Amino acid sequence: MHHRKDRFFPEISGRKALPAAHSQFAIIAPDIGLIFLFIALVSCSPFLVALWYGEDGLLLPMASAPAGFGIIGIWLAGIPKAEGEARLSVALSAVALIWLAASLIGALPYTFGLNLPYTDSVFEAMSGWTGTGFSLLPSVDATPKTILFWRSLTQWMGGLGIVAFTIALAGRSGLTRFRLYRSEGRSETFMPSVVTTAVEMWRIYLVLTALGIGLVLLSGIPLWDAVNIVMTAISTGGFAVHSAGILYYDSPLLEMLVVPVMIAGALPFKLYFLLYYKKRFQFFSDRQAILLFALILAGCAAVTLDLATVSSLPPAEALREGIFMTVSGITCTGFQNADPKTWYGSTVMVLAALMFVGGSAGSTAGGIKLGRVILGLEMLRWWFRRLHTGWRAITPLRHDGRPILEHLPEYEVSKSMLVVVLFVLTVAVATLLLLHLAPQGGFDSADIIFEVVSAASSVGLSTGFVNPGLSPTAKWLFIIVMWAGRLEIVPVLVLVFGAARRL
Repeated sequence: MHHRKDRFFPEISGRKALPAAHSQFAIIAPDIGLIFLFIALVSCSPFLVALWYGEDGLLLPMASAPAGFGIIGIWLAGIPKAEGEARLSVALSAVALIWLAASLIGALPYTFGLNLPYTDSVFEAMSGWTGTGFSLLPSVDATPKTILFWRSLTQWMGGLGIVAFTIALAGRSGLTRFRLYRSEGRSETFMPSVVTTAVEMWRIYLVLTALGIGLVLLSGIPLWDAVNIVMTAISTGGFAVHSAGILYYDSPLLEMLVVPVMIAGALPFKLYFLLYYKKRFQFFSDRQAILLFALILAGCAAVTLDLATVSSLPPAEALREGIFMTVSGITCTGFQNADPKTWYGSTVMVLAALMFVGGSAGSTAGGIKLGRVILGLEMLRWWFRRLHTGWRAITPLRHDGRPILEHLPEYEVSKSMLVVVLFVLTVAVATLLLLHLAPQGGFDSADIIFEVVSAASSVGLSTGFVNPGLSPTAKWLFIIVMWAGRLEIVPVLVLVFGAARRL
């Protein structure tokens, strides 16, 4: 009966009682404050663009973002830190709130600098931080460069994660920060601590960005355009500096040079770490990389064939659109060199399926992740092996070359499949709501499903349904879908259910 004593009288048993809600807040508040302070610091970089291009009038509107982040950061960092470690549910809720606050504050430069309605500004900011790439700007070409750089910067910072970025800068580890890091949807563990892992990932990120800029400059476009394109391509975001996007340049060479940059962002970053530090080239032996390349080849073949036969495009044009749109879709980047609205429904659904799967775990891509697809396939194989060998025989499940203990396979798979199921439910519920709340205006249900999958998987490819004319209700629905999809649903649900329970 001593276990009952432990439960009801922890001070007698020697175990520590769980901290109360206010204590949990005091445990995690200083770390969250530090995150906002670092965001405020980096948010000052658009000032350099404003000064360089003579856009002095945007200095004050742009200052609203770092000022907002700084005020919240100072307040939270000043709360005396309580002893103990934050519960996982608290870390999950905190990460959801960090991303929501980043969008609410990151929207201020759009509102003050462009006189954009606040709902549209929050939409633009959430699309930026989550790397989705949907835009409600009336004219990207008429937008000042300072604001355009702010859009690109939010996608670049959000690519690897707000928490991962600030943990790398902070340089201190701990269970609370580890839980914040994992709650953001990151699972990389190729270094001993979360801080060293985050630092190495950002070093890799910077190198890939620099190499990408050098590669894209070979197309002959200006440096300004190349920097912004690569920042949003390596982060698999998709924002562009022209209203026509990539099509503005009408350059097949540019499109083909952007393709490897998008793929680089969707590959597991541990492969770059192994290549540089261990001198091990595993791009064609890693399971996620192999599956990514296989799906790109299969998707290119299917989309190109559909465009050439069903849509009757010239073979060269069908191949150009097929390669670029397939890579943009499965890497969750969102650049477009074609309009899916002009495609047949079957072609659109192929692209939607690729977007839903997304890129690799441990990359900047969205979607349900290739790692979960691989684990699901391995689980199916494991079940069939058990059927043939008998349920009493010990049949280990192997994942990433390591055996999973016999009592853990169902648990490991259920965690991954839960996210997949939540993604499907999110897409289904959001689609039904949009069909009832938003006028279709010539768009069928397939177009709306495509847009919702694009939002949930942080892609940004669009048939045109997402536009400034959407109702405020539809815009906020897309904001929620982008927010939940980027964090893989669970943190947002934990926050919502926790708040509902307290109320």
